[in-house]
Amino acid sequence: MERCIVRKRDNWKQKFDELGFSFHSMGGVYWNEGACYEFTSEEIDHLEEVTAELHALCLQAVDYVIDRNLFRKIGIPERWGAYAAESWKRKDPSLYGRFDFSYDGKGEPKLLEYNADTPTSLVESSIAQWVWLEELFPAYDQFNSIHEKLQDAFTAVKSTLPQQQPFYFTCVQDHEEDFVTVEYLRDVAVQSGLDGRHIFIEDIGFDAEAKRFCDQDNNPIEYVFKLYPWEWLLADEFGENVINGQIRFFEPAWKMILAGKGILPLLWEMSPGHKNLLPSFFEEGRITGDLVRKPFFSREGANVVLRTGGNTYEGTDAHYGIEGHVYQQAHPLPDFNGSHAVIGSWVVNGLPAGIGIREDRTPITTNSSLFVPHYFQP
Repeated sequence: MERCIVRKRDNWKQKFDELGFSFHSMGGVYWNEGACYEFTSEEIDHLEEVTAELHALCLQAVDYVIDRNLFRKIGIPERWGAYAAESWKRKDPSLYGRFDFSYDGKGEPKLLEYNADTPTSLVESSIAQWVWLEELFPAYDQFNSIHEKLQDAFTAVKSTLPQQQPFYFTCVQDHEEDFVTVEYLRDVAVQSGLDGRHIFIEDIGFDAEAKRFCDQDNNPIEYVFKLYPWEWLLADEFGENVINGQIRFFEPAWKMILAGKGILPLLWEMSPGHKNLLPSFFEEGRITGDLVRKPFFSREGANVVLRTGGNTYEGTDAHYGIEGHVYQQAHPLPDFNGSHAVIGSWVVNGLPAGIGIREDRTPITTNSSLFVPHYFQP
């Protein structure tokens, strides 16, 4: 694994705009044109194997939590735990998730966290970096079958729905990255034969008498992909209607078990010493030496505290942590001349599907981190 400097493509911003990847320059710069990461085929194979193994372990962890009624331990109220357990019992299908790894190509990939519910950086991982590869390195390859596996996932979902049943896609208003991500997924769904429709979450209504959700034209909403975290629903008045209403979400309710950082100590409890896990606990005193304190629920490094090498680094304050924290042995991201890289490894339709890389000038990946494409020589 090496970080490389490469030429910048002419008119790359315009090309991305035409592709629909409009937030490439979010915050001034987001897509890091002119840099990339090179892997060997052996490193890619290993990342794929580890991703598959950890995905299987996480599915076992869902049973582990349900069988032992550990919902409160990971910050989920028991009423919602029962709702998640029913979703698991029904075998509600999942579309995707993303593991975040610390990996330098030499040691083992170490799991930092699992973005099981609302992972972003999807458009850039799936489409944008593939277009970049075809233009600059057409003879090389990329660990990236995200788009094709999403098509497979939606095709599988379509086979379980009533004929011509509308499938809604929702996110909050006034958030460009979320909207573009949701529109990309809706487009893939339409390509797969679904009746994909967009609605902002603020526009979803609830018919209390019929106990069903509806759109602005009072059409029932029964199936919906939400780029809206389960823990926000837990704290939202809107969420009470979810339990009482007739609606199926993607990602499904059982994913809330894996979406919080509370799953990390349980994975370690299930498989202590696993080569791809880091020691993680609910109690700070269980970690000796460098550690990371993570809120059960947080995003983009917010309210994360890293203590390593005698230094303390803190993520932005977004008031996360009220439900509790976990403590994980620190495993710093590899440092490529000041660029700290984290590998996001995608699981789509239950299978490893590719990677996307983000890098930051600090050891904590934040919402200002840059996205960097990759390739490997077959």
